[in-house]
Amino acid sequence: MPHIIDIGGTPANENCAQLGQTDDFERLNRLEVAAYKAALIGRYGPPPAGCELVELRNPHDFGRYFTLGIRIADEDAAISAAADYIEQVENGLGSWLEAGFRAPVSYDDAGKPTEVRDLADVIVSALLITRPAPDGVFALPENAAIHQHLVDAYPSAAAIAAARLTAVCAGAAE
Repeated sequence: MPHIIDIGGTPANENCAQLGQTDDFERLNRLEVAAYKAALIGRYGPPPAGCELVELRNPHDFGRYFTLGIRIADEDAAISAAADYIEQVENGLGSWLEAGFRAPVSYDDAGKPTEVRDLADVIVSALLITRPAPDGVFALPENAAIHQHLVDAYPSAAAIAAARLTAVCAGAAE
């Protein structure tokens, strides 16, 4: 039987959809979990063999909510090989910005959603935020790894980001 560690629904210090309070809760909660998965992949890379980042369903008196978990195969070799990754991911992120991400949902002071972004747009934004300068140098050294992890894991988003950057550069040259 695999081991499952619940990581949470969003970075620890970020606002998120609230069960029983946020309109369209399930859609926003699942979007935040999917974006959190992408942010963790960006920051730490894809899970090693024997591990998988998965959406977990959690029953509650007020309904069902979702969180991100890491499923680890019940094999000593998988657990041993993935120990460093598991420790990093289990500690999670404190903020979206730690992975170059914007929050997928913005909330006002009362906790009401004010802006909801598509997952693809969130990932494209992270790719643009973490991209290298024209000379190939990254503004922050960790951005090189984040950017490459996202390019590898989300090639369609990487193509969109590259096309947007090309269009902006072409417009600036005119």
